[in-house]
Amino acid sequence: MTRILCLSCLLLISNSFLYAQKDKKLDSLLEVNSRKSADTSKIKTLQALFTHLRHQDAQRAFAYNKQSLELSNQLNFSVGQGVAYLNMAYYYRFLPNLDSSRYCFEKSMDILKKADKKKHLWTTLNEYATLETLQGNFKKALDLADEGEKIAKELHSSLHLVDNLQRKATIYMDTGDFDLSMKEVLKASRILDTISPPNPKRKAVALADIGRIEMLRGNYYLSLEPLEKSLEIFKNIKDDQWIATIYIEIGNVYWYLNDYDSSLKNYEESLAISYRMNRDDYIAANLTNMGLILQDMKQYDKAIDYLLKGNAVTKKIGSINNLIISHNDIGTAYFKNGEFENSIINHNRAIKMADSIKALDILGDGYLGRSRSYEKMGNYEQALSDQRNYQKINDSVFNIQKAKQIDELKTQYETEKKEQQIILLEQEAKVSQLQKALLGGGLGLSVLVLGFGFYGVRQKLKRNKAEKEKVDAELAFKKKELTTHALHLAKKNEVLEGLKQKAEELKKEEASTKGYQQLIRTINFDLQDDTNWKNFSHYFEQVHKDFNKNVKTKFPDITSNELRLLALMKMNLSSKEIANILNISQEGIKKARYRLRKKLNIVTEDSLQDLVLNL
Repeated sequence: MTRILCLSCLLLISNSFLYAQKDKKLDSLLEVNSRKSADTSKIKTLQALFTHLRHQDAQRAFAYNKQSLELSNQLNFSVGQGVAYLNMAYYYRFLPNLDSSRYCFEKSMDILKKADKKKHLWTTLNEYATLETLQGNFKKALDLADEGEKIAKELHSSLHLVDNLQRKATIYMDTGDFDLSMKEVLKASRILDTISPPNPKRKAVALADIGRIEMLRGNYYLSLEPLEKSLEIFKNIKDDQWIATIYIEIGNVYWYLNDYDSSLKNYEESLAISYRMNRDDYIAANLTNMGLILQDMKQYDKAIDYLLKGNAVTKKIGSINNLIISHNDIGTAYFKNGEFENSIINHNRAIKMADSIKALDILGDGYLGRSRSYEKMGNYEQALSDQRNYQKINDSVFNIQKAKQIDELKTQYETEKKEQQIILLEQEAKVSQLQKALLGGGLGLSVLVLGFGFYGVRQKLKRNKAEKEKVDAELAFKKKELTTHALHLAKKNEVLEGLKQKAEELKKEEASTKGYQQLIRTINFDLQDDTNWKNFSHYFEQVHKDFNKNVKTKFPDITSNELRLLALMKMNLSSKEIANILNISQEGIKKARYRLRKKLNIVTEDSLQDLVLNL
């Protein structure tokens, strides 16, 4: 506890120094504003005051922006009007009042489109996409990002285009489509490599995105190197907001590696900077994460203390989704500490709020947590009821996720189609004055998505891990099914062939051949029946997706019998097993392989096997 108090004292000293520095800039802006006449330059000064004060004193910032809008309306200054509505959207987003925020974004877009002010419109689109990403409206967010990308190309601005690609990468991360996400990041990186002079900030963002994607994939060790390189760049350019963000990301990685000391160290670094920046969202994320680490370390009293502090800051921010998760976290900590009544109180709060906004996944967490506490208290009836509610919600979430996966496949198709139309603008890139201003003001960067998505990352990691385990288990089961089915097919044909030969022998010995003829016909029918092969093909396609399609695309002259042979070779079955399944002799298999090699222009047997395994 002493260590925490000392840290708090240091933060108070740091904050005092920072505010002294900020006051100088504020005094300068106020002085300029007092000297300005009612013209467009005064509007820009008022909006600069909003940008300076928006996190420090939101109400005061809003008042200055309101003045800028009134003056813009008087002067019929469209850029001033558009930016003023953008600032209002930003203010309402953090209030939070999402309906008002969306209204102001739409108003800003409408004004700037009519005025054909593409540079400012691009900024509004980017900020609007951030809001929709954080709210989980990924289709809307992608549409806005695509529109922004189109404008970036019209402006011939590679840096604008890089921002759009990085934003799309973040959206795809949140939808769990990590391949598409990595593709967007790498496109952004390639553009950045061509820009002169270099843009270290965006390069660092790209590295951070790569690290985050690897973390979400579960490749924790692979994620550390790009994140640490990113952190080094941000330290060099002294960008506190991003430094705090990357410390959290690295802390997350160490958490999942069960290196709790390293994880806590990174969260503490981020927390110190968060207090200095006066960023409640970062403070809440760090306090909560530290509480959860202490819970994993079985230091439950300390864990509850940190989680409660994080919860208080989260209430102040007003994020309902994060508040629900926070109450569930506190409920779990109380449960592990044996304080079952306090656990139920917090899960009750989470359930009530989650039900009000229909947040099914975290509603299910609430029911599951509460059922455990009821069970420990001996209230088995209520525990069973909560367990049933949890199962019902879990099934519903699974169905929603399946439907979502279909939508994501559609999105992937549309994205790949659009990729054919993208023209890289490396040679035409010029850094505009507006872009430099955006870098200074902090608008239009994907840091905001990272800054407010910390709770969501943890939920996604948990779901991704469970989904991966489920998919791996299903695939292993299908592979086992496929092998079993193939061997069963081979054995069945071997037995039937033996029976047929025995029947032929008996036929020669007996006078009456009618019964044996019928037996032989039955065996022949079963040997030639395609039903068993259809069942086998069904299992094969589930395990080796698109194998048949790839073969036919690469070798269009392949016959159906040759395709069967290639499929069985793909399973690495022996010649005897393949011969039994196809109901031909082993010598026949050798000839079929020879004809296939000749047809495919392959010299050796090993080359044929290598080709099949790589298809």
